[in-house]
Amino acid sequence: MQRMNYSSGAPLEDITGYSRMVKVGDHIYIGGTTAVQPDGTVAGDNPHDQAAYIFSKCIALLQQVQASASDVIKVKAYLTDMAYAKDVAAAYSEHFKTVRPLFTMVETPKLNRRTQFVEIELEAHIGCELG
Repeated sequence: MQRMNYSSGAPLEDITGYSRMVKVGDHIYIGGTTAVQPDGTVAGDNPHDQAAYIFSKCIALLQQVQASASDVIKVKAYLTDMAYAKDVAAAYSEHFKTVRPLFTMVETPKLNRRTQFVEIELEAHIGCELG
């Protein structure tokens, strides 16, 4: 199987040498993604807006490989406070409520910046059909 690496344009990707998304065959993996914009600033000043930005960013990446939200099978969110779970879940539902992938939220003491409330990673498989 062929492996393809993709970038989202976040500054740390080039600095440290990692891919935002890796596609191997029909499997797609998007690494932990925060609401950092290409200019290095954080989008959104609350957990819902950050999660919404992240989900949009991930879906845009999926579209680069002819995949969509309906191909997502697993989502994991890291929250700096579980009190944010309802807001992150609301942003998740905007994209995945009918798809119903696995969804896990866990609390972590902190992320890269104090202004970041959530980091999200996901997995997808191209061509999944809801049975």
